[in-house]
Formats: sequence, structure tokens, C-alpha cells
Amino acid sequence: MNSGQYTIKDIAKRLNLSPSTVSRALRDLPDVKPETMDAVKALAEELNYQPNQIAQGLVKKRSYNIGVIIPDFMIHFYAEALSGIYKVANDAGYNVMVCQTNETYENELKSLRTLVSSRVDGLIVAISKETDDFNHLNSLNLKKTPLVVFNRVSNQITASKVAFDDLMSGYKATTHLIKCGCKNIAHIAGPMNLQLSIDRRLGYRNALEKYGLDCDEELVASCDFSFEDGQEAMEKILQTGKKIDGVFTVCDAAAYGAMTVLKNAGYKIPEDVSIIGFTNEPFAKLIEPSLTTISQPSYEIGETATHLLLKHIENKEDFIPEVKILETELIERNSSRKI
Repeated sequence: MNSGQYTIKDIAKRLNLSPSTVSRALRDLPDVKPETMDAVKALAEELNYQPNQIAQGLVKKRSYNIGVIIPDFMIHFYAEALSGIYKVANDAGYNVMVCQTNETYENELKSLRTLVSSRVDGLIVAISKETDDFNHLNSLNLKKTPLVVFNRVSNQITASKVAFDDLMSGYKATTHLIKCGCKNIAHIAGPMNLQLSIDRRLGYRNALEKYGLDCDEELVASCDFSFEDGQEAMEKILQTGKKIDGVFTVCDAAAYGAMTVLKNAGYKIPEDVSIIGFTNEPFAKLIEPSLTTISQPSYEIGETATHLLLKHIENKEDFIPEVKILETELIERNSSRKI
């Protein structure tokens, strides 16, 4: 018999125990004597015993698979979050099935249907920048399919959520520019169907009001998180002809796009205009000048979302949706004037 084929019955026979006692020992249940538990675990390790997930799944009515939907594998933030998801899921004996939407609602819908038809035990989702209809996610409640939405969330989704304190982060970023001496601060915002964009923009407004500065709507332009869209938004702001000496952007890619437009227009960074991004992408410290940004704990959000989903799976009938908010950190580099 190969080592991977040993069963609970084999361990029970060798130790002269009942299969149910062995099963309880392997699950760390308190009604098993410590010396019995030690003996069972030692033999299980010696035999390289592997639990039969199919059999466990039939008993517990689970597949031991969870589904994850993200906008893009190439975005470093989601690659880091996936690492956290894999770690927690694998430690708990779950497999992870991942789909990417390429930032389209249609692909998000297809991915959801594919994963649900594969009988995953639950889903972790970061919605696409196109998504403004959430019926496909809310319908999971009727099927009692556990759902956690992370990073990109919406108040219109009824599910557990894990997000960053984007309101305070927007306030923190804008306050940093104000303390750098900026008085005419532009904002390149994200898509307004996403709560993070709404909250970061509100944090920007709150900081301006706090310090008695005007909030000029002509200095606000939206983008879709890309370098090219950041360029386009910055050009739109410059075309107003209004003076600017600071820019807070919704993400680092848009900040980089804005920086190239400003440089081409003859602005010196940070002497003429200070810029702050968001997310702390790897390239942020490599570009010239290096980008001041708001850092998000991406690995931690993946871990937190998965712990919450597993809790939901274990308490499917009685689970009440929870919201977890994670803090961010300001990383000061050379794109903003020194305070």
C-alpha cells in the first residue's frame, strides 16, 4: 500500500483504537486523551496520512474549493492579495480557483457563473471598474453561497466586506500636500461606481475644508486607474488654465501618468507641483522623482478576506455579514516637497 493510501481505519487498527477515536484525535477534539492524540498524530505523520477530501466533502456537503474573482493578475496589489488568500485557504485545507475579469462586467458575470457551477463553497470578489449592477452578487444570498467582497466594494452589495479606510486615507494624502505648502490641489479620482473612489474623493474634500481651502470642481477629474487615463485627466485639469501646486491621485498608475503630462508642460516636480499616489506599487520608488504614496497592506487584506469567508462557510445558516476596515500608511518620497 502506498503511503498516500493509508486510511483512518489503518491507523485505528495499528493503535488498537476505534476509527471514530482516531478521527476525533486528528481533528483536535477535546474528548480525546492527550497521550492518545499524540500517538495518533505521530503515526499519521509516519504514514504520511492524507485526509480524503472527497469523503469529507460528501459528509459535510462541501467541495473544499473557494472561488476568487479579481480585476487583473498583472496588478501587483491583487497578486499580493492572492498570496494571502492562498496561504489561509491552503492552511485550512481548501483549494483556490481564480478568475480575472480584465476589468469588464461581462467577464465578471461569466466568472461568477463558472465558479458557482463548479460548486465552490464560497467566493471572494473584487469588482471590476465597469460593474454598476450588483444583482449577480446579491443573488448569491438566495443560494446561501458565502461571499466576501474586498478592496473594491459597494454599499449596494449585501455581503461581508474587507476594505481600507479610504476616507481617512484621502484625508491623510491631501493633508500631506497641504502641509507641504500646497494651496491649489487637484484630484484625479477613480470611477464613481466604486466606494473607494467616493471615499477617497470625500477625504480630499474634507481635508480642504478643514484647512480653509477652496474645493474647485474644475480641479477634479475621473480616471479608470490606468497610466493613460491619468494622463488624460491631468491634461483636462491643465486645460482649465487654473493654477495648481498639488495633485492627489486615486492610484499610482494615474499619478505616473499625471507626472509625465506635468513634466512635458514644463512643471518641475516637486518644486512647482507636489504629487501623491495611492497603493504603493513596486514602480513607485523607481520612477523619477520617486512617488509619495499611500501604502495598503495587500497581503493582509487577502488573509482577512479568507478568514472571514471560512468563518462564513462554517456558520452558513447563522452568519451575519461583517465589515473589516484596514488602515493604510503614508510613504513619503521625492514627488512631494519636504515638510
